[in-house]
Amino acid sequence: MKTRRTFLFGSVIAGFLALGASAYAMVQINAAGATFPAAIYQKWFEKFKTAHPDDQINYQAIGSGGGVRQLTEGTVDFGASDFPLTDEQIAKITKYHVLHFPTVMGGVVPTYNVEGVSTDLKFTGQLLADIFSAKISKWNDAEIAKVNPGVKLPSTDIVVVHRSEGSGTTFVFTDFLSTVSPDWKNKIGKGPTVSWPSGLGAKGNEGVAGQVKQTPGAIGYVELFYAIQNKMPFGAVQNQAGKFLKASLESVTEAAAGAAKSMPADFRVSIVNAPGANAYPLSTFTWLLIPDSIPDAGKKKAIVEFLHWMLTTGQNDAAPLSYAPLPKSVIAKEEAQIAKIH
Repeated sequence: MKTRRTFLFGSVIAGFLALGASAYAMVQINAAGATFPAAIYQKWFEKFKTAHPDDQINYQAIGSGGGVRQLTEGTVDFGASDFPLTDEQIAKITKYHVLHFPTVMGGVVPTYNVEGVSTDLKFTGQLLADIFSAKISKWNDAEIAKVNPGVKLPSTDIVVVHRSEGSGTTFVFTDFLSTVSPDWKNKIGKGPTVSWPSGLGAKGNEGVAGQVKQTPGAIGYVELFYAIQNKMPFGAVQNQAGKFLKASLESVTEAAAGAAKSMPADFRVSIVNAPGANAYPLSTFTWLLIPDSIPDAGKKKAIVEFLHWMLTTGQNDAAPLSYAPLPKSVIAKEEAQIAKIH
């Protein structure tokens, strides 16, 4: 009997030890940032958890500005942004150097809610600048009609919808407008936040999409996935070659083609208004912002493994969610950069 009790007691102790070891091995990683790639990030983190049961990545889609802020304050293990950090922003983070890892590419689209208009509207960059700066306030304005011949436009007031928080999507949109409109560049400029002359603010890509959908006469800018997910119309935008294009995997990939060949070593690059007859002008990479020094061995191992997985298996999830996968040449350079994490 004593032998049996000793055996049972030993088994219970062994069970507790095994349970404790399992709990100890669980790695919790916290990240925050861009809503632009949130759809694919959530899918990636779920799939990675299935393949690596002891690694949990918790991601809060709070906007690129929020992600950069939390990374700077040290409240997350890594951030996510649709705009590359400036030298000044990088300098504020003194504990480590921030590495930029492009993850996928996407397009920002002008989406609208105009009663009676069933055809896809066309927009020049200058036209978008005039609409979002409140110079054009009616849908039947002559400038809109000029690039949309034959479309019966209502006299409805235009209601501009923009992001209310620091946003990478806003950065891409205003970067493009600053590139094509000197007046916009001089008076409003580009950035994750700008001083909007008018309009309604909404949080996240999903917030802008929802606000446009429920507001007659509204126009806003969202990542392509959100327009498709919400079955919302979105316009064709004139590119550098003078061609009106709708965002698509092909047109976003074309915009990145030139940048991929001359990608800077730190991956900080803008591809708005890229050359190429079939290049969509409101295209962008989106980045994970990873510390080059991760003292916690468990977190370092999990993050490194995720980056390798994201650059290989994870890329297969891009197209089904309306993102463009990374060019192979960029993936090869990123794989080499992973070695800088220590």
